[in-house]
Amino acid sequence: WLADRVQRALGEAFGDEFASADPMLTPATKLEFGDYQCNAALKLAKPLGMKPRDVATKLMETVDLADVCQQPEIAGPGFINFRLQKNFVQDQLSVMLADGETCGVPKASEPLTTVVDYSSPNIAKEMHVGHLRSTIIGDTLSRLLELRGHPVVRLNHVGDWGTQFGMLITHMREQAPEALGSAEDDTQSPAELSDLVAFYKAAKARFDSEPEFAEASRKEVVALQGGDASSLSAWRMLCSTSEVQLPHTSAHRTSAKLSVLLH
Repeated sequence: WLADRVQRALGEAFGDEFASADPMLTPATKLEFGDYQCNAALKLAKPLGMKPRDVATKLMETVDLADVCQQPEIAGPGFINFRLQKNFVQDQLSVMLADGETCGVPKASEPLTTVVDYSSPNIAKEMHVGHLRSTIIGDTLSRLLELRGHPVVRLNHVGDWGTQFGMLITHMREQAPEALGSAEDDTQSPAELSDLVAFYKAAKARFDSEPEFAEASRKEVVALQGGDASSLSAWRMLCSTSEVQLPHTSAHRTSAKLSVLLH
């Protein structure tokens, strides 16, 4: 709203040509400059054929902020500093306190459904701080959107397909077939999630250095995508093992402590 007022003043002071000009209003860089500063005068000086301070003076004389700000001040070559009135700040805080649910934040006039994808953990890999960071960002965005009244769909797309499974299944069949379980019981592997991470690292190293293994891994991906029973059984086992053990990782437990929820 403060930027809107400054922008309207630009049009009133310099004509319709500048009615949509960027007011360049930002939080003040230093406390002594007040609460906000307007840098538009420096940018508009050249197209207006005026000195920056003259532009700032005319803008300051035109903008109407008497109900919210103290008298604006011009600093340096043409910066305009704004300091909010204490009474105005107190009134705004009172409004926020009176509305404990939304702190006075108005609801959106046209709610839009938004999909927010969280950390997207990968099957057969442990979660790490990168997953925690993107989860917090996703949850923050979701809460802000919901505060404005926008319906939010929270998703955590799991990386459970592709070349990584071709590599992992091929390697485990050769090096530790017992860890893949059996076709009769593909609910969970006897291996721990940390074991699967170690298998994946070894498989990736072989994929990058052994052409024959890389080709076998690609064929395994094709078989998996084609619905091969043995490949699907191994894939289901890897997925179920990760689903069971991921909630016990430190990153997942930290998310729970932060009340990050997918719902």
